[in-house]
Amino acid sequence: MLEVKNLEVSYGAIKALHGISLSVKQGSIVTLIGSNGAGKSTTLRAISGLVKPQSGEILYDGKDISGLPAHQIVARGLSHVPEGRMVFANLTVQENLRMGAYLQRDKAVISEELELVFKTFPRLREREKQIAGTLSGGEQQMLAIGRALMSRPKFLMMDEPSLGIAPLLVKTIFEKIVEINRSQGITILLVEQNANLALEISNYGYVLETGRIILQNESAALRKDSKVRSAYLGG
Repeated sequence: MLEVKNLEVSYGAIKALHGISLSVKQGSIVTLIGSNGAGKSTTLRAISGLVKPQSGEILYDGKDISGLPAHQIVARGLSHVPEGRMVFANLTVQENLRMGAYLQRDKAVISEELELVFKTFPRLREREKQIAGTLSGGEQQMLAIGRALMSRPKFLMMDEPSLGIAPLLVKTIFEKIVEINRSQGITILLVEQNANLALEISNYGYVLETGRIILQNESAALRKDSKVRSAYLGG
């Protein structure tokens, strides 16, 4: 469903990605793991059109989307849940969710999507009229995922969904990621520092180090790999 070929991205004189290649099969959950500064977020930002690649190809559903503006990429069914959640703090929960459906003109479809988000995250229904900035970190993460779902994506990218969230809610968020993948058939590319959790729920994984993919395999095999265990899984 997604194929990245020899992707290179630079920020000024600093090269962030050195020709990385990866692919994501339809219906799967694929994870990118690596330490801070490895290039994980840059990869997602390049795919979603927030950063312009220097060279390389990004093929989505067989079509080259590299260099397309972000809103056109969303319109094709690819949504991005950014690192740090980036909710609109001064808007209500419902207003935030409706922002996610800004390309949708059919009010009936928007209502359907809202209902689906509230079914996935019942807590958001309880907080529907609440100002987003007053939610807990975990609730804001649910809102960020819900907002991305409002665009009816076929492919969802998530950047550090466990960051700054209470451990109890991290488990809930990851259960919901699996549920979204299985019940709604949405393909997921996940960037996550909690490598244990990421490899537990994903089918396949890539390990990034200083802008290069140094290892790739099925997630179960990566969890057993001695290098991965010592560097990312705490031994």
